Amino acid sequence: MEYIFILNLGGEKGSQMIQKLIQALNSVLLGKEDSVELLVAAILANGHVLIEDVPGTGKTTLARALSKAVSADYARIQFTPDLLPADVTGGAIFRPGTAEFEIKKGPVFTQVLLADEINRASPRTQSALLEAMEERSVSLEGKTYALSNFFVVLATENPVEFRGVYPLPEAQMDRFMVRLSLGYPSEETELGIIRGHRFEVPVEKLKPVMTPADVLRIREEVKKIHVDESLELYAVKLVQATRHRSDLRLGASPRAGMALVAISQAFAYMDNRNYVTPDDLQRSILPVLAHRIFAKDSAFDATKKILEDIRKNVSVPR
Repeated sequence: MEYIFILNLGGEKGSQMIQKLIQALNSVLLGKEDSVELLVAAILANGHVLIEDVPGTGKTTLARALSKAVSADYARIQFTPDLLPADVTGGAIFRPGTAEFEIKKGPVFTQVLLADEINRASPRTQSALLEAMEERSVSLEGKTYALSNFFVVLATENPVEFRGVYPLPEAQMDRFMVRLSLGYPSEETELGIIRGHRFEVPVEKLKPVMTPADVLRIREEVKKIHVDESLELYAVKLVQATRHRSDLRLGASPRAGMALVAISQAFAYMDNRNYVTPDDLQRSILPVLAHRIFAKDSAFDATKKILEDIRKNVSVPR
């Protein structure tokens, strides 16, 4: 396989801005460099992110930090069992003074939306986000309202709770480009967190390093990153391999293949390259596919082991 170098994308300045964004997020979320890079890659690939972890690991902080760092509008929805779809999307309100209905837009009309503990709401309410995540629009009272060109959903869920939660349906999971887990910090990092929060909240001091318009421009540059035909075929083979496993009850959708390529382009851009390598795709397999496939065996890490097996058995382009 030969790498084809295309014309300069003007990406040096964009790459510098992205590095500043990563540094800003790392200054708030200590010791989670890999998770921060994955989040930024998903944003550049125009994707949504599911953050799955136990309480207190920085999920909400990461969402707030992102919105401040890119100077974006921010809204948070605390998902609960009694939350209704209209609490997410908005709806019509009757005004007695005018005897007319007025459309009141919900918190989904923002740029960075934190869907906190999304699995606590009913499937009906969870599904209220489907159109917004896929079409970047919301239908209210027979009319369609466009969302911001820069619209990102960061959803959090606690994987260890089983009471009062509703597992996300497969269609909802497929809308998230990646799933990431922050995990507990190391001893040294946790000490830094305690000291850093003693007199102030670091995220409140965070200054913007770019704007939503900058992100949209960079996204267009990311789309131009060259992807060799052999790598496109490699992504297809990885996805199709999940559909022929007897130990899976559901394989990955075509949307997964598109996500693999898109986020690989983002990784290449962040590395200041204008072409994708096999390593970019290899790096993307677990965060892109793990939440889209469902193992028959409910054992811990069963899905991860299946993906590792697929990674070993699907030939990598050379």
